[in-house]
Amino acid sequence: MEGLHRRQLRVLRGTGLARWRLEDRQGGEGRHLRRRAAAARRGPLNRPAPVSSRLPEFTWDTLDAAATLAAAHPDGLVNLSMGTPVDPVPEVIRAALADAADAPGYPLTAGTAVLRDAIAAWVARACGAGVDGLGVLPTIGSKELVAWLPTLLGLGPGDVVVVPSIAYPTYEDGGRLAGATTVRADSLTAVGPTSRVRLVWVNSPSNPTGRVLPATHLRKVVDWARERGAVVASDECYLPLGWAAEPVSVLSPEVCGGSYDSVLAVHSLSKRSNLAGYRAGFVAGDPALVAELLKVRKHAGMIVPAPVQAAMVAALRDERHADEQRARYRARRETLRAAFTGAGFTVEHSEAGLYLWLTRGEDCWATVDWLARRGVLVAAGVFYGPGAREHVRVALTESDERIAAVAGRLAER
Repeated sequence: MEGLHRRQLRVLRGTGLARWRLEDRQGGEGRHLRRRAAAARRGPLNRPAPVSSRLPEFTWDTLDAAATLAAAHPDGLVNLSMGTPVDPVPEVIRAALADAADAPGYPLTAGTAVLRDAIAAWVARACGAGVDGLGVLPTIGSKELVAWLPTLLGLGPGDVVVVPSIAYPTYEDGGRLAGATTVRADSLTAVGPTSRVRLVWVNSPSNPTGRVLPATHLRKVVDWARERGAVVASDECYLPLGWAAEPVSVLSPEVCGGSYDSVLAVHSLSKRSNLAGYRAGFVAGDPALVAELLKVRKHAGMIVPAPVQAAMVAALRDERHADEQRARYRARRETLRAAFTGAGFTVEHSEAGLYLWLTRGEDCWATVDWLARRGVLVAAGVFYGPGAREHVRVALTESDERIAAVAGRLAER
């Protein structure tokens, strides 16, 4: 999902971490195959280079060897490397999906009126936004929108996308897909005087660090972008999961000043409602920008299936299941935090979100290996940028039983 060295990356075949491959990544044959693969990507004479040639190889395959090592533990693998939900989809949502299963016609790209109202009402409750003048649009999960937003907004060569220095890699991938230039920066002064910035990504709570940006910082970003005619896209997928700090939405009046001009907030039901498998997300904010996204998405066929739209309505209207899931994650977070700090790890940031951001003051791959030998798989910090080489990301998304086993494993010699 990452600005890595290409020699460290491999393409993950299949979903999640279900299948792992062990290959010689350093041998001469490997170098020969990489040269052949690069030539193949260029394509025959006079044929344009494939879109995939703009992208790095997919990140997660670099964990192949560590996953194999961790799976060899006598008590099996504890997979803390990916934030994929493991708890059941709430019954109220499954019932809504089943009731809407007889859907022979094409769904609306804009979403049903009922869904749009449910999104707007939830954004008003969770983000402190006003409903008047707010544009909303369902998306096929949040990653789809993150990856394609620069393209949907018309960015291309010569345009600049600003992303956090340590960040979810799809922000950078989206810039590559559009042919734009990506700049990593946490301070807008580091971007310089360029007028080429068209899109600024902010992510609070952060994936992977769990850092929460204060409203004053977000307001400065919004003001800076508006002065330059740029769009601020705020990835707020972890907004409901504040632990030691209360996250603030870019749609909050204290950030956007009561105007949604040039501001978009991206949300997901994957974590809040365990709907990662449904691909249920939405974007809210500037009505003119949302209308433009809708126009393009109609042509592109980017449509949330009708039964999923019905399930989204049920999820957004029900807070009980979200509160229950939040309590599960809070308990798992406390268990893992105690286990890792007891084993000598330092927890940095991690005041919100679905992860712990940890370091032992060593290269992240040494930490990944140390944990894999104890049957625990985590994500290497370098997945998220070159400034995270001494960190690992630990997800809270394993069962209570597997989470409880981590403390004992960390004590193994």
